[in-house]
Amino acid sequence: MNKKTSQKRVQRGFDKLLAELKKKDGFIHYQHEHANGMIHLGYLKAAVDPEKLEKYILPRVQEYIYNDLNELNEYIPFTKTELADNPGQDKIQDKLVKGFIFIYMENVSPTYLLIPLPLDQKREISRPKIEFSVVGPKEAFVEDIDTNLNLVRKRLAIPELSIKKLKVGTVTKTDVAVVSINGIVDEENVNTAVQRIKDVEIDQVVDSSFIQQTIADNKNSPFPQLLDTERPDRIASILVEGKVAIFVNGSPHVLLGPTTLIEFFGAFDDYFYNWMTASAFRLIRLVAVFFSILITPLYVAVLTHHFEIIPQTMLVTVGYSRTQVPFPPILEALLLEFSIELLREAGARLPTKIGQTIGIVGGIVIGIAAVEAGMTSNVLLILVALAALGSFTIPVYKMSNTIRLIRFPLIIVAGVYGIIGMAIAIAYIMVHLLRLTSLGRPFFALVFPFRPQDFKDALIRLPFNKQNKRPYQVRPSDVKRPTANEKDK
Repeated sequence: MNKKTSQKRVQRGFDKLLAELKKKDGFIHYQHEHANGMIHLGYLKAAVDPEKLEKYILPRVQEYIYNDLNELNEYIPFTKTELADNPGQDKIQDKLVKGFIFIYMENVSPTYLLIPLPLDQKREISRPKIEFSVVGPKEAFVEDIDTNLNLVRKRLAIPELSIKKLKVGTVTKTDVAVVSINGIVDEENVNTAVQRIKDVEIDQVVDSSFIQQTIADNKNSPFPQLLDTERPDRIASILVEGKVAIFVNGSPHVLLGPTTLIEFFGAFDDYFYNWMTASAFRLIRLVAVFFSILITPLYVAVLTHHFEIIPQTMLVTVGYSRTQVPFPPILEALLLEFSIELLREAGARLPTKIGQTIGIVGGIVIGIAAVEAGMTSNVLLILVALAALGSFTIPVYKMSNTIRLIRFPLIIVAGVYGIIGMAIAIAYIMVHLLRLTSLGRPFFALVFPFRPQDFKDALIRLPFNKQNKRPYQVRPSDVKRPTANEKDK
């Protein structure tokens, strides 16, 4: 095929592409008569930064002297430009959607120059909203994956930081990054995460929660099997432990794994306090979680089947509080728990200031009205309120939702079978947790398999100079780590 025939074929392809693009809303086509031929410039108005286009591209196209697109490309102050003779209509349209512009030069090879000029509308880095802490850094992730990766790079400015980028979603083609530290992480954990993400078959990924659900070891479990956080400092710290982080473009939350159940009840600001204070806070949270799960089902079980175990001094108080309640304890508890969940859900869906008002005023009004009307006892009202407060102490919101969920079947089992039924239900939950895994690693590690060396940073947090080894449950390549004041060990 001679040169002239090839140029005609490329020109026909461009005419066909231009006709197709002109059908799209917002497509801009600009022509400029150059000494060597006509130059065409095209882009999608909504995807391109107009200031960069007018400042850096148009003056160079109109005023600079060049013989072909290779010479023009040398004047363009942007990286990741692409030169091609015939890149194909699908590729050009895909690039335009992502904020590229194309420059086509007739009868000159290469004929196409693709320049990235995406319109970046990013949210500014702000304070953490969910994992807020009084002490420590005040930066949180945003929805842009490059910004989030830079926040981590700032804290881990080391060449060993590994970033593997993937695209997920047949329609959205969302950028996903698997981040780890070479020499510390077990490569099997990285390969497991990468392979599972590659195997995801879904048309859209708009948040990290989509990835969390699709790569979970047990998709039918109510327990989250990957930890999510909005704090860059927490990501940096856990990467040093030998774990894997998963970033998703468009999501301000990053996933971490493999993880264990106990990690969901530890707040990262525990590391900003003295070890004794941090350990006390952790124990308070764990007690609050057990109280939140068990207190309402225990109330129902005792009043329905085992009232004889109530101390004599409390029997009169409890009996008097229920004298005018027309419902059995199980229905009374379910009604009150359902009311609390309604208030919580309404407060979450309404604007912030209105939601806070609804939560406070609604709780007070409904609680007092329910007791005065004889719909519930004041003892149960106090217990349910304390159980709700206990669930709020869980630092990870998704685990808090799970605790709220499992309370309802426990109440039903307690009302039907009593404490024996509660024991069987709790045993079933324990067996389920024992069988769960996170990226193939035991989810109930520390307890099963029993790893006493990892308890240095579990129920309590020992001083940093005592934590001389990374957690065994993630199988790090380098277990030993330097500690502060090693001579004190």
